[in-house]
Amino acid sequence: MSHDTRDDLATSLLPAGYTGLRKLQDEFRRYQEAAFPERPPRFFALELAGETGELANLEKKIWKGRQVAVDDFDDESADVCIALLNYANSRGIDLARAVEEKMLRIDRGRRAEPEVPGGPEDR
Repeated sequence: MSHDTRDDLATSLLPAGYTGLRKLQDEFRRYQEAAFPERPPRFFALELAGETGELANLEKKIWKGRQVAVDDFDDESADVCIALLNYANSRGIDLARAVEEKMLRIDRGRRAEPEVPGGPEDR
């Protein structure tokens, strides 16, 4: 597969819209406003950092050869997602818009990078 064909395929796989993310964030915002009306963004930023650290710690345990329950990854991933939604809501960040714009910038940058010799087609 040529570099241009791979680029076109990857670009075509970008979501056409992020309405599901927007709906999820709106649902969390309503819950958050009812359950945690007074918590500032820094609370949710610290919560996000803590939950991300817990998820990273699970990966570290695997890396060191320790056993980790598969459900632990589910729980910690959910905690990270919830904490991110809470943080974004507390800051008034439209995640759907932000993710869409960021993915387009990433894709433009990826397509603009020169092909590096030694890629899979050279093996």
